[in-house]
Amino acid sequence: MTRRCVVNLVCLGNRVVTLMYGNSLRPLHTSVCNPSSQPKCGFKPEKVAVVTKTTRYEFEQQRYRYAGLSEEDLKQLLRMKGSSYSGLLERHNIHTNNVEHIVKSLRKEGIEVRVVKRGEYDKEVVRWADAIISAGGDGTMLLVASKVLSKDKPVVGVNTDPERSEGHLCLPVRYTRAFPEVLEKLCRGEFRWLWRQRIRLHLEGTGINPTPVDLHEQQLSLEQHSQAHRITTMDSQRRTGTLHESFSKPSLLPIRSLNEIFIGESLSSRASYYEISVDDGPWEKQKSSGLSICTGTGSKAWSYNINKLAEQSVEEVLKIGKSQTGLEIPLNHEFIAKVTEEYNESLVFSPEDRRLFFSVREPIVNRVFSSSRQRGFASKVCVRSRCWDACMVVDGGTSFEFNDGAIATISMSEEDQLRTVVLEN
Repeated sequence: MTRRCVVNLVCLGNRVVTLMYGNSLRPLHTSVCNPSSQPKCGFKPEKVAVVTKTTRYEFEQQRYRYAGLSEEDLKQLLRMKGSSYSGLLERHNIHTNNVEHIVKSLRKEGIEVRVVKRGEYDKEVVRWADAIISAGGDGTMLLVASKVLSKDKPVVGVNTDPERSEGHLCLPVRYTRAFPEVLEKLCRGEFRWLWRQRIRLHLEGTGINPTPVDLHEQQLSLEQHSQAHRITTMDSQRRTGTLHESFSKPSLLPIRSLNEIFIGESLSSRASYYEISVDDGPWEKQKSSGLSICTGTGSKAWSYNINKLAEQSVEEVLKIGKSQTGLEIPLNHEFIAKVTEEYNESLVFSPEDRRLFFSVREPIVNRVFSSSRQRGFASKVCVRSRCWDACMVVDGGTSFEFNDGAIATISMSEEDQLRTVVLEN
């Protein structure tokens, strides 16, 4: 029996016994949360930046703009790729109309507004605004949050295309076309602050380049991604007059992660080789498909999909458990579905929880490489790269070079919390 099967069997065992006999066992994940802060009074900012996403229609236009394609040429090209020009234009118009609705609602209340495309969003915009509205989906919200370093600046997400975007980090979709109601609730204090914990990153050692590559506005091939890192490395060398290999002191990166950090080789079929230390424990050599470290907010995202179990896997593990223990474990579909759901729900924890959750993807275990803990909570995780062409990606949108000799210290700080809004019903 493989290590993973044993781990899954042990974890599932608690849930099976609970469901069969009703014992109140300690859950796999317990959250240590701060109570959400109730506002003492209403909130009405004077200046608001509205950061808008790039729609697929806009992206396709920008992609072929330099080729001199006409709108008719774009239609034909999209048709050849199996995409609908009219469908993309329709979704673009829905997004645009919803952004206009947000902006008009703000200005009607006497609030100064700056509308900024996500490619134009920078530190100056963050400094100018009293609050920032992310007008798009979760991807736009992650980008907006990454540049807000102060916990005193509220960020509000509005899903501008609810039919095509999930928007877990955004306000409920009914407020997309009823934004004046949002402003009324804020003014009357009918809301609470949700302080989402975030990850901070320190880089040191060799094999690093502290200048990031922005992936949000680009669809880069592996070769283009590597070239972009080489270009930023040369730019950094020209500016500082030094080689990036000489960076040795820990440097706090000017970015915060709301969802997760991923570390791994750029080529997904190549095993990632690194050393890991959890909470200042001993260093352990590992080879795997990469390492994910998430927040409570991110526990519903990639981390959840890395660790969740399918009903088929649960059924197979329960069969092994039944044969090994002799217990009368029911194997009907209803029971298997219930165990699966409870296990998967245990992977999610509070956005206000001040712990990291790390996941080793598909660890290779042999006499050289080990994986004593495939996943778990931590206060701090240190990773030393032994990779050839690796990167450390923040929230799927910002990539840092992370090759042999680079060391990342991943932790949380109370000052990095992101102030978001939960509206009362």
